Amino acid sequence: MNLFSRTILPDEADDEILLERYRKDGDLQVLGRLYEKYVQLVYGVCLKYLEGEDDAKDAVMGIFEELVNKAKAHEVKQFRGWLYVLARNYCLMQLRSDRKMPTTTIDDNVMEFAADVHPDTKYNEEYMAVLEKCMDKLPGGQRQSVDLFYLQQKCYKEIADHTGISLNEVKSHIQNGKRNLKICIEKNRE
Repeated sequence: MNLFSRTILPDEADDEILLERYRKDGDLQVLGRLYEKYVQLVYGVCLKYLEGEDDAKDAVMGIFEELVNKAKAHEVKQFRGWLYVLARNYCLMQLRSDRKMPTTTIDDNVMEFAADVHPDTKYNEEYMAVLEKCMDKLPGGQRQSVDLFYLQQKCYKEIADHTGISLNEVKSHIQNGKRNLKICIEKNRE
């Protein structure tokens, strides 16, 4: 059977039931049935971003491997949309990875490496103390969202799931928190 040409009959179990059964039993065949319904969508996304058939096919398999853990870890309200975002993010990460990005070496004579030429004064102890003090001054939602986004490197969706607030509120908290931190740090460093 060709994974990329199978059509799904409309009488198959719906996404929520399959996803819930996978979460309960951990049965990969159940997750495979669910994934198979959308494999054409995933392949199309991968082909759009990666532009090579072989790379897209590899990505389809890699996305399934990620799905094994992420389907259990994330609260999924609409599987099709969530899977689309997962596939897109996977492809973007592939494009950003070192193996996809060409690198060049820089001649040592082109750039100065001495610490006294490029002092690291932006993030010294004084700055970090001011930053910590300013973080404490942020309102609760802003502080939590900024902490999760910048320090714990969570995405907007993960922050929304963790905190129970909407994606728009998360974006707003991060944007306002970043602006308030900048203002506070500038005032405290003068």
